[in-house]
Amino acid sequence: MFDKLEDLLIRYEEIMGELQEPGVADDPERFRRLMKEQSDLAPIVEAYREYKQCRQNIEDSLGLLEEEADEELRELAKEELNESKVRVEELEKELKILLLPKDPNDEKNVIVEIRAGAGGDEAALFAAEIYRMYVHYAEDRRWRTELISLNENGIGGFKECVFMITGQGAYSRLKYESGVHRVQRVPETESGGRIHTSTVTVAIMPEAEEVDIVIDEKDIRIDVMRASGNGGQCVNTTDSAVRLTHYPTGIVIYSQTEKSQLQNKEKAFRLLRSKLYDLELEKQQASEAEARRSQIGTGDRSEKIRTYNFPQGRVTDHRIKLTLHKLDTILNGDLDEIIDSLIAADQAAKLANMNEE
Repeated sequence: MFDKLEDLLIRYEEIMGELQEPGVADDPERFRRLMKEQSDLAPIVEAYREYKQCRQNIEDSLGLLEEEADEELRELAKEELNESKVRVEELEKELKILLLPKDPNDEKNVIVEIRAGAGGDEAALFAAEIYRMYVHYAEDRRWRTELISLNENGIGGFKECVFMITGQGAYSRLKYESGVHRVQRVPETESGGRIHTSTVTVAIMPEAEEVDIVIDEKDIRIDVMRASGNGGQCVNTTDSAVRLTHYPTGIVIYSQTEKSQLQNKEKAFRLLRSKLYDLELEKQQASEAEARRSQIGTGDRSEKIRTYNFPQGRVTDHRIKLTLHKLDTILNGDLDEIIDSLIAADQAAKLANMNEE
């Protein structure tokens, strides 16, 4: 580990030197690449430099204790020694986590697909609440949201909703949200006051660039039509809606949220690229050995990951056995405690796998 850290420190210093060279900013691609590498290495280098300083402090304190007779100075040296030993242990754990292989998709924007599952209208109403939860979370992190397609049920619920979240590190935090979200509550439509259980499925897909997925025009059929459902002026009066059919996979994409056919077509292609990219990722993960897979993965879509229980005001994440009694604030976008716990569990699982190998 320390040989690798030394290599990274040398590389970091090389990058800093290159960034000082005259004319480096004249090559935008090289400048962007160097800045990205520098920002990726900075947290590791800072932690490693602090680690080396703490090791030096331990040596200095031990030397002082051997040579110094003054009791006051000896006490100061002991204090410094203990503090440095504790910090060295903390930094060793920190550095192991920082050196874990990075998910190449972590910095990507995400496309979120929410579908009502079991439970009819009640599931659709909860799907709309889940959508608002993610929109609030994105707003709190200063990320941007953009609706791609929406299929409503007429009473304020969403049968299906697809939208994009644009922001640095969006996938790194939201990738754990894929799976089945279960709600337990008394529906407004239930006269007998019985608790119903409904489900919503969430799929989180990293946005695919054109270089990630190349779509052959021969594999696509494009249909244009008039938008249906609720729409503003012009939306329902022109052939602006776009439907893409991808023959090899049978995937059908429908986009109608924009007035312009061109904009809807662009959104539909973005969604199709991300769906195809997500299929490739699923194939890769399926081919990996079970032992190498993280215990907290990016979420199988059929896996029940979380329950929102209204009578008890609680949210339980089943993967990490975490229960929080703050349902209202979570549905209002306060997801950080859950996501931070999932990230910590994922890192712990990956470290355990590394130690076993």
